[in-house]
Amino acid sequence: MTHDSTPHSPTPSAGGAGDRLTVVVGVSGGIAAYKAVQVVREFVLLGHDVHVVPTEAALRFVGAPTLEAISRNPVHASVFDDVAQVRHVALGQQADLIVVAPATAHTLAKIAHGLSDDLLGTTILASTAPLVVAPAMHTEMWRNPATTANVDLLRSRGVTVVGPADGPLTGGDVGPGRLSEPSDIVAAALAVARGDLHSDTAIVEEARVADLDGVRLVVSAGGTREPLDPVRFVGNRSTGKQGAAIALSAARRGASVTLVAAELDGAVLQSVVAESAVRVVSVSTALELQSAMSVESASNDVVVMTAAVADYRPAEVADGKIKKDDAGDELIVRLVRNPDVLAGLVAVRRAGQLVVGFAAETTHDRAELLALGRTKQRRKGADLLVLNSVGWTAGFGSDDTEVVVIDAEGREVAEARGSKHEVADALLDAIAARLAR
Repeated sequence: MTHDSTPHSPTPSAGGAGDRLTVVVGVSGGIAAYKAVQVVREFVLLGHDVHVVPTEAALRFVGAPTLEAISRNPVHASVFDDVAQVRHVALGQQADLIVVAPATAHTLAKIAHGLSDDLLGTTILASTAPLVVAPAMHTEMWRNPATTANVDLLRSRGVTVVGPADGPLTGGDVGPGRLSEPSDIVAAALAVARGDLHSDTAIVEEARVADLDGVRLVVSAGGTREPLDPVRFVGNRSTGKQGAAIALSAARRGASVTLVAAELDGAVLQSVVAESAVRVVSVSTALELQSAMSVESASNDVVVMTAAVADYRPAEVADGKIKKDDAGDELIVRLVRNPDVLAGLVAVRRAGQLVVGFAAETTHDRAELLALGRTKQRRKGADLLVLNSVGWTAGFGSDDTEVVVIDAEGREVAEARGSKHEVADALLDAIAARLAR
């Protein structure tokens, strides 16, 4: 994200402790519009007066009733709404901060060239408040010379640009163009409103600036596969999204990161490989994961075991494909127990090293989840244990999750819900706090 000082420079006192801002959140018509709901929600929870101005296209992705319910204010999209109150000018005049999230290529072009054929355009033109835009589009659109020129023009006028992030996009594509996480957009926008970002600030890494600088972190991700024969395996439904999010967020926050990747979803793996700051070590089985993590943990300050490791593996692996005509109507497979990788890493950790584990349970009762987690914590001995509920439609493979973090004594030290990246940053906040102590 970059910021340059021009007519949109904020007043130093705006957004300070105890200040209630009038925030206009513009929403343009891209698939990432659904994340605007979280942006609005975070501003509201922080006590600000939020007015949502969607484009007509945005309302095809997120309905006005949803935006009204979350913002607690009426939602209008047309300059012909509430004409008696001169709404197309009044909103801009009243705003302390304007945030456009997502900002599509089309909307960026309109803002850059002062087009005001809708309520969002007139609101921006009628305002002297700080303007923050969070682009979201496909990589080719973001890299197009027209978009590049429009973004450069906006920056030259003092508009703050948050993102875009690099990662999975709609349609299976991967690359820069993904909307930054809502919490990062809100934090960066409030920093602009407070005047924390000045004209000499060249690059700000969204919300958390290098708080893990100098920290060496290794994280495992994905699900292990235990072969039955050359074509079949015993495995699980983990895609590696959470571990990849932790790796990418940690690198963004300044850490030197190694990702030990078991079997990851293709798009997830591409998003990590595209990030040159993350070193990737590929494994497949639980024994391979154990070996790689043992080697990597020896030189790292923080060890995060996110991977879903198979508890058992076939006692025998066939050299050729097992054929049903040979096995008959019933195939009996004898399984043997895999080593407990997390407990093994805890047993050999060096002084000052922080070991973090994950525990997935198929209960949605919070009290039961905590009880199971505390029992597992006593058995494994990790410094922090992240508990989450999984099931047929929850946890593995989903974009959103919910976790509770407990410490070595079983006390709750953190709780987070939202996207995998938001949960990753919440966990890294807890890790950074432990390291600081």
